[in-house]
Amino acid sequence: MKPLASASNGAIGDDQCAVQVLTIVPMVMRSIRKEMHSRRPEGLSVPQFRALGFMYRRGGASLSDMAERMGLALPTASRMVDTLVKRGFVARETSASDRRRVVLSLTGQGRSAYHAASRHAQARLEETLSVLSSPEREEIGRAMETLRKVFAV
Repeated sequence: MKPLASASNGAIGDDQCAVQVLTIVPMVMRSIRKEMHSRRPEGLSVPQFRALGFMYRRGGASLSDMAERMGLALPTASRMVDTLVKRGFVARETSASDRRRVVLSLTGQGRSAYHAASRHAQARLEETLSVLSSPEREEIGRAMETLRKVFAV
């Protein structure tokens, strides 16, 4: 795939920038997901592993939050969490401030499983990026920081 052409002054327009993000970010995410999924614990489905990732990033999130983020119906998300609780990866508690709310968090075992897969994915990503020059890696770092500022919620 060839890079998009920039305007004569070297700048790219909003439309070109959006196309690049829409094209390249999914390629990077596909690579990261492949590595993380290859290191998930035996018998853990990809959606279950994604749920662990959500809980890792958003400890104390509600079951409804997880269902919404993952695009699952609440009963489906609840069954998935039940399985993760039974396997010892997740703790499910009723909120002290609102007994209708179920709060999810990773157990030590769940955190350990997620960390192992994450470390492996990072090592593979480092290996992939090692072919770049130092200035290229610095440029990517600056671009990632810029994207973080724009997309942070």
